[in-house]
Amino acid sequence: MKVMVIVKATAESEAGRMPGTELLAEMGRFNEALVKAGIMLAGEGLHPSSRGARVRFEGRQRTVIDGPFSGTQDLVSGFWLWQVRNLDEAIEWIKRAPFDGGTEIELRPVFDADDFGDALTPELRAQETRLAAELTAKSQDR
Repeated sequence: MKVMVIVKATAESEAGRMPGTELLAEMGRFNEALVKAGIMLAGEGLHPSSRGARVRFEGRQRTVIDGPFSGTQDLVSGFWLWQVRNLDEAIEWIKRAPFDGGTEIELRPVFDADDFGDALTPELRAQETRLAAELTAKSQDR
């Protein structure tokens, strides 16, 4: 199963404070262990919400809202995408991450095609398969 591991923002991350060398080295070792174990598919840190925007959809209207955004506990400062056997395995891995200071991590299973049941018609499944193949090919071209 794929799991999105969401790193919640903190006052420090929203202020744009970058981690020090020691934490970067610890995180590098953790990421290396994830890659060697075949777990990590992707992972990135995000700039503070002051550098972002939101788009609100209401009917045909689109409203752009520039950051920063309030409610730090609801903001994301980084993420991983992991391939694991189950949620328990993901939890065991995240417990090893070099975080402290009240950092909160959210783990959420990613839908797969079977989760959509009959709503995902054979034509839509074929489209999903084709798009996945295109994404893989494009990522290999880079």
